[in-house]
Amino acid sequence: MPAELVLERLTKIFRARGKPVVAVDHVDLEVGKGELLTLLGPSGCGKTTTLRMVGGFEIPTEGEVYLGEQRITHLPPQRRPTATVFQSYGLFPHMTVFENVAFGLKVRRLPRAEIRRRVQEVLQLVGLGGLEDRPPGKLSGGQQQRVALARVLVIRPQVLLFDEPLSNLDAKLRVETREHIRRIQKELGITSLYVTHDQAEAMAISDRIVVMNQGRIQQVGTPQEIYLRPANAFVADFIGRANFLTAKVVGKTATETEVELISGLRLRIPYSFDFSLGETVKVVVRPEAVDLLPPSEGELVGTVMLAQLTGSLAHYRVLLDSQEVLEVEVLGALEKGLLPSGTPVGLRFHLKNLHLLPA
Repeated sequence: MPAELVLERLTKIFRARGKPVVAVDHVDLEVGKGELLTLLGPSGCGKTTTLRMVGGFEIPTEGEVYLGEQRITHLPPQRRPTATVFQSYGLFPHMTVFENVAFGLKVRRLPRAEIRRRVQEVLQLVGLGGLEDRPPGKLSGGQQQRVALARVLVIRPQVLLFDEPLSNLDAKLRVETREHIRRIQKELGITSLYVTHDQAEAMAISDRIVVMNQGRIQQVGTPQEIYLRPANAFVADFIGRANFLTAKVVGKTATETEVELISGLRLRIPYSFDFSLGETVKVVVRPEAVDLLPPSEGELVGTVMLAQLTGSLAHYRVLLDSQEVLEVEVLGALEKGLLPSGTPVGLRFHLKNLHLLPA
């Protein structure tokens, strides 16, 4: 897909107590037309600062921002074809839903009939038809966020920016609202840059994810690529949960890499990694990529150290004979029953879901 938003060597340096602090460090990125790309990372990783530079609320120390062929690096926010949905809804409490959504169009001096038509259209789009006359204070948090979304959609921006828009909502409303956002974004085909620190949120709504840490991009890929083939230990550990087992490469073919764990168990992982024979590596094991079995049926044996029931999942911490610890998640815990601490267990790996990283 053709790139609509391009960031070149984008850098932002702040000064704190007289010392330079690099918030964003030479970020190169392209967002395709109609794509929803998410910037994901912990607090302080540079994702929000990057978004603010795209929106014009921060001026880069170095680098450029392009929309198509247009260089917009130093344009003020009101002159950019972008619109931002902020973490705080920023609704006017003394105005109705209709008046809040119509505000940007009135500033642009559109005809009254055009304003009414566009506001009605966008309220139907976000599922708020019939609530035009309500004040924001009479709406739920999810409805207020959709009013904020409608207010930026009605001005028809070329690129939509989301600055952690769901962080003020409870867990259930977050899921419902992100589904609304994704549906609307796909329906309109509007290019979107989305910032969040919530891994599940990013996995659920993104075409691609950009994982950031300390101002730098760690990996760019689809949610599946990021989860199954993390580029480094930071990405593996930040996206979901991950176990890291020490191993040595003992064999390679065009389609498999064979490794030997500390316990002596050999695993033939069906993927050819760029490692040398004898090299020490880390095997990335997701908690759901392990089966718990009777000790006699497992490839490895261990002892349950911790058992927790979290709804449909049972979460276990298992101490292996090698003294390494594995986090394991088992579906259908209510039916199978929860294994108490001290229970000996066998473990078997789902080889297709294992991944290797440098030690």
